[in-house]
Amino acid sequence: MPYIWLFIGCLGLILSIFGLYIPNIQYFDTNTVVWMSQHRFDIFNEIAVFLSYIGGLPSMLFICGIWCLKHYQTKNYVNIIVICSGLLGSAAIGWILKFWFNRPRPELIYQMVETYGASFPSAHSIYAATFSCLIMLIYRQHVQVKLIMFFACLWFIVMGFSRVYLAAHFPSDVLAGWSIAFIWIAVLWLIFSQFVQGNNKLFLEKNLNEVE
Repeated sequence: MPYIWLFIGCLGLILSIFGLYIPNIQYFDTNTVVWMSQHRFDIFNEIAVFLSYIGGLPSMLFICGIWCLKHYQTKNYVNIIVICSGLLGSAAIGWILKFWFNRPRPELIYQMVETYGASFPSAHSIYAATFSCLIMLIYRQHVQVKLIMFFACLWFIVMGFSRVYLAAHFPSDVLAGWSIAFIWIAVLWLIFSQFVQGNNKLFLEKNLNEVE
């Protein structure tokens, strides 16, 4: 799975960056925002605005903090490190890219929520995809793994679409946000899997030496 995430993430990030300079993709971005702003419904408006509030960094930090406390109680310290590294690392990458590209947001007349910072990439999409990938990573051996993966994917997809629906971001911003999360969590997965394997190898070698 980490290699699949890495491949999809790299492909999506390259495509979204190219979209900043390719007129046809820019045209698609703009028209999508305009079309969605013209086809809004009250129930969807309320859902999208709610997602905007709970999908921000403060809320995600709070949720992940509670999640880390749960793992602390069971002494799963590696999971705590992975969760903290995943969320904070992806957030840092996202905001660095925001300052680097400094892409303007969609026009204010279409926006339904207050926005901060540049448009590219979508920070909400980064947080949502990071959280979803962390869930799939940590609970990959759970008995209900398929159901967990379904709701995890549904979460970041719905969050991404809500950002375009609210005219807070262009579609390519959302794609970039998802891609950053995929790449970062895939890299963490590979790093920590090597770390765990290395520790297991040392543990086994130590036991064998003691037996000898």
